[in-house]
Amino acid sequence: MLDKLEFILNRIRERLWIKPLIVCLLSIAAALASRGADSFGAEMGWEQWTPEVSKESLIELLKICAASMLVIATLAVASMVSAYASAASTATPRTFALVITDDVSQNALSTFIGAFIFSIVALVALMNGYYGNSGRFLLCAITLSILSVVIVTFVRWVDRIARLGRLGAVIEKVETATAQSLKRRRAQPTMRCAGIDGSPSDGRPVFTCQVGYVQHIECNKLQSCAKKYDAFIRVAALPGAFVSPGVPIAFVVDGDEELEAAMVENAFVIGRNRIFEEDPCFGLTVLSEIAIRGLSPAVNDPGTARDIVGAMGRLFVQWMAPEDKTDAAETCEFDRVQVPELSLWDMFDDAFTAIAREGAGAPIVHIRLQETLYALAHFGDGAMRDMAVKHSRLALARAEQTLTLEDDLEAVRNAGLCCELSSEDGQKR
Repeated sequence: MLDKLEFILNRIRERLWIKPLIVCLLSIAAALASRGADSFGAEMGWEQWTPEVSKESLIELLKICAASMLVIATLAVASMVSAYASAASTATPRTFALVITDDVSQNALSTFIGAFIFSIVALVALMNGYYGNSGRFLLCAITLSILSVVIVTFVRWVDRIARLGRLGAVIEKVETATAQSLKRRRAQPTMRCAGIDGSPSDGRPVFTCQVGYVQHIECNKLQSCAKKYDAFIRVAALPGAFVSPGVPIAFVVDGDEELEAAMVENAFVIGRNRIFEEDPCFGLTVLSEIAIRGLSPAVNDPGTARDIVGAMGRLFVQWMAPEDKTDAAETCEFDRVQVPELSLWDMFDDAFTAIAREGAGAPIVHIRLQETLYALAHFGDGAMRDMAVKHSRLALARAEQTLTLEDDLEAVRNAGLCCELSSEDGQKR
């Protein structure tokens, strides 16, 4: 249930109107609740000690606040839309979901709109004699507090909006989201389920009627179904997999025939787009897309691709970090659900294949690629070493078919040879 709640909250964060709506409701409540100071002050005998706040001065203050907040809110929306468009054009449209969840921008927009709504409601109530002396004093204090919050928020927001749509900031966001997803999957390789025991395709296949990407799997639902009908369920489509009516999403092993496919299908959340939280390969794919765009003739920015390759290296080093390793058997909560681990081949393919293909004519990209693969071959275990060497050879073959200058080829060959020799030394040891 916690995983499902986290999934729902992450989807809510992608809705730009949620926070402004909540702040608007709180602003209306604060403006109307200020009248409570009148009855409370009269009851406690504080009315005579309350400083006098003139109605006219408070009206002017609220008018200024309302007029300025409307302008700032409009400016905020225009700036955010511009930043989103910049992120989509300079990086890739797949980064939109990350950029729009920027908390500083959402909080700024919510603060500006909330202050505007508060000023309008309080102004109307004040001009119709809604507040007494104590109410006006409390309203003035709340207004000044809101203005202070607006000033601080505006200063922070100006600093953030200047970077929000920039390519470097977008790459950092994608790398951070991918690192978090990789760390989560590293800690739970089989998503707190049992590993695959036997052939993954054994059992009765379960198909879906939808076409899209698996975004989330409710393993607790699968566990309940499997336990109720004395069966075992093998997941065939991990988060990020593209599914259609002809592709099995799971297999039911043994169990009662009354276990219907719809019960299993209901545990799979399928949507139009992939998401970052539970799909580490999606983050690697998005980073690769950003590098490919930088290598396109229209952009011609191989430096971006080189930086992306370095980011890939950091992510794979984190994936192999000893402190992140967790015994999956100790965290197995759903023993009747079997889930395969991520394929290291798929991860390397998503990360490096497209960059090696599109950047075959850029020596600086291929040299950094060979250096990164050499580091992974030296740092990783046997499986990662084999993947690093294989991709090093593939990248070198692509470079040899494209590069014409012998000096460039020699530099790339030397870097690739170091990677291969590292693998051979590791196998001898």
